[in-house]
Amino acid sequence: MTSPVIPTIRPARPEDVPAVVAMVHELAEYERAPDQCHLTVEQLISALFPTAPDPGVTSDPPSRSGRSPAPALFGHVAVDERDEPIGFALWFLNFSTWAGVHGIYLEDLYVRPTARGSGAGRLLLATLAEICVRRGYRRLEWWMIDWNPAAGFYASIGAEQMSEWVPYRLSGDALRTLAGHAAPAGTRADDRPGRVPDRGDEA
Repeated sequence: MTSPVIPTIRPARPEDVPAVVAMVHELAEYERAPDQCHLTVEQLISALFPTAPDPGVTSDPPSRSGRSPAPALFGHVAVDERDEPIGFALWFLNFSTWAGVHGIYLEDLYVRPTARGSGAGRLLLATLAEICVRRGYRRLEWWMIDWNPAAGFYASIGAEQMSEWVPYRLSGDALRTLAGHAAPAGTRADDRPGRVPDRGDEA
């Protein structure tokens, strides 16, 4: 009897993006909200690899700093023995004003049904935990839909359910209405000539 192949975890590459996008849509289907998922390959390429050339699209003018834009989203994939993605983790940095250091927020983690039980999910989480420890980050955080059976797995690795915090979200019409109360363009401090937006501006 052959032993199951242990997946390899590595940073996502541009050629992995179509498979990751397909898995994001699989995840939306699993979470009973396929109509709410609109992610495209082009969008994820742009988010993960903002300096990657996009054939047929005129590139944006260089920033005033002369530097290439840095990604605000990061990704890792679990791959099989053929280097084919079988799972992924998409994540970005947050910041604790109390601890004074960054942390990692895990936006999505997914392993294809055929690869479950291979350890891919645990290895993806372990990779992000190692990044936290190596860089001095204090937290690895994520949200989970309340009926997800992965709750038992998360408890087994020591993850704590944060029941005292209540999430809030602005989107759609409410988001646009609030945005309409912002100062007119050209009068905000961030619009003054010569200022280069930092990575926190999009948060």
